Amino acid sequence: MASVIATLQICEWSLVLKSESSTRRRLYELLSSMRFAVSVLVVLGIASVIGTVLKQNEPYTNYIVQFGQFWFEFFEFIGLYDVYHSGWFLIILVFLVLSTSLCIYRNTPLMLRELRAFRENAKEVSLRSFSHKYEYHTPYSVEETGSRLAQFLTAHGFRFKTVDQADGGSLFAAKAGSYQRLGYILTHAAIVVICIGGLMDGNLIFKAQELLGYKKIETRDIPERSVPPESRMSPANLSFRANMTLPEGAGANAAFMRIRDGYLVQDLPFSIALKAFRIEHYETGQPKSFESDIMIIDPEREDPVTATIKVNHPLIYKGIAIYQSDFGDGGSRLDFKVWNILGSHADTMPFTGSVFNKYDVSGGNTPLSVELSDFRLFNILNLSTDGKGKPRNVGPNVTFKVRDAEGQAREYVNYMHPLQLDGRQYFLSGMRSMQQDSYRYLRIPADENGEIEGYMQLRAAMFDRSLYPELVQRVSHLALSSHQEVKDETQQKFEASVMQLLQAFSQGGFGKVAEMIDAAVPQEQRAGAAQAYLKVVTTAAFQAYAMNRERAGLPPAENNEALQLFIEDSLHAMSDSFYYGAPLYLQLTGFDHRQSSGLQLTRSPGKVLVYSGSVLLVLGIFAMIYIRERRIWLLVKPENSRVLFAMSSSRKNRDFDIEFERMRGKLARLLENQQE
Repeated sequence: MASVIATLQICEWSLVLKSESSTRRRLYELLSSMRFAVSVLVVLGIASVIGTVLKQNEPYTNYIVQFGQFWFEFFEFIGLYDVYHSGWFLIILVFLVLSTSLCIYRNTPLMLRELRAFRENAKEVSLRSFSHKYEYHTPYSVEETGSRLAQFLTAHGFRFKTVDQADGGSLFAAKAGSYQRLGYILTHAAIVVICIGGLMDGNLIFKAQELLGYKKIETRDIPERSVPPESRMSPANLSFRANMTLPEGAGANAAFMRIRDGYLVQDLPFSIALKAFRIEHYETGQPKSFESDIMIIDPEREDPVTATIKVNHPLIYKGIAIYQSDFGDGGSRLDFKVWNILGSHADTMPFTGSVFNKYDVSGGNTPLSVELSDFRLFNILNLSTDGKGKPRNVGPNVTFKVRDAEGQAREYVNYMHPLQLDGRQYFLSGMRSMQQDSYRYLRIPADENGEIEGYMQLRAAMFDRSLYPELVQRVSHLALSSHQEVKDETQQKFEASVMQLLQAFSQGGFGKVAEMIDAAVPQEQRAGAAQAYLKVVTTAAFQAYAMNRERAGLPPAENNEALQLFIEDSLHAMSDSFYYGAPLYLQLTGFDHRQSSGLQLTRSPGKVLVYSGSVLLVLGIFAMIYIRERRIWLLVKPENSRVLFAMSSSRKNRDFDIEFERMRGKLARLLENQQE
């Protein structure tokens, strides 16, 4: 009984082993099949197309604007914003390496055997079944025929092997172009080498550390020195692509890698200092070329290394390539005049700050802070109305944020000099509440001297309620002077209406005036009332402008078209200032420009493998396309002095048909003694 049980157990184990062996065999057949490798390669190609079409490693706010919140989250989940470093892309590379390696392992021995084989065991029956064959009758002996055939094959670049036949004849098995089969090996080896290079540069170390919880992405906006160790990569990191921004005269020994919605700090084995940055411009002000003089301070060297890097001319030091990528502001010192654009005075407050710093300013009853973000010395704009004009440099501008006590911030961009728009000059200030929004511009008209003071003086007079009695009297006098008899009651009502209108305008511009009209005037009369009210406000603005000149001791201004347009533009600017989002206007008056250089640092050990694999790929494709394998069999039969000629090729096309006919004709002349 025990022996029976033992026998059953052995049979059961044998079946299990056979099942496991069969499963492994099927898995091996799948992974090593050409169909599986091609399928993986197609998926990899589609992923690469996505990574090419969709901009990679952009700020997440850009993707939200482009796709919306739903698709943004979906694309983020599947890793489309950093395709080439996503986990699924690297898994595809691993499978492609595994499948292609197994294909090479499985098929290379057969390829090499085919490369060495002459197929000298071919029989007459099989040769006669070839589609490209021909039979000759020759007057020469077997020995003479064999000598002629050997010389013919050698002259045409064929290697051959001779096999004696049992009937006294001989078989010449020849081949040329067999190295075409090396193309298969080279192309598949190239894919493996390129994929291994891609895996080496795929940031696998960080992905493994992140998966195990040793590393995490930093999302806070904190100084580099405050970034914790779990968000820093050591100088021994195998591969990375990081960025560094250095102001002139400054240095750093760490760079930043942007990853998903945050960053990592990449520590360097040396420090980089920017000695000087130079930039050349075209006549239009556009950048022509820029370069940086840098100094590398290495603890392992006594003397620092100095070099100049340019675009497409990097410095490679200790396996790290340092590229000149871009440039920006390096903390320029800026001088401002701060205007209260909603107040009743035209006084200014001087303010000096540096880019990348934050300052507290007085905003009336509301505490405000100003964060200076950027300064640009050159701005190339096309200001023509039809867009066909020539872009030109409009001068410096400054970008900053104004943040209130609740932490809400709006971003502004102010141009230093007035810009020519529609034939008139304006000081432009753009505002947006969200990063993805477009700027909405406040146009402040420049006065006859090209300055902003004329507008600010007029604005202060229009918002100064202590001047309203005199303004009302002047407007009333102009409006009622043409009427000979005007009752005091009528004049008082008119002046009260003008006073109410000026007060409404000072509280909310034309929007507040529109509300007043909607509340007091029937709907069918509102269009006419709006025209009348607009004329009254314009007249009051003219009188305020005249009062300012009188107080300044200036002669009366000439009422011409230019003045009328200035008054109209000023009233629109006053009305728009209520939607400006801040009670202050920062006028840039001076600067001490300090530039910074943007450097990109890369360590890419897989680059050599990728380049080597690319060379192998070119050689392999060249071998498969331009090398044609051809085989010739020449069977010499002693009876009746016959020679059977058969020929085959790996690619049977028109070129092969032509070559066969050419070879057949040459053999006819050689064996049958035919003339040319």
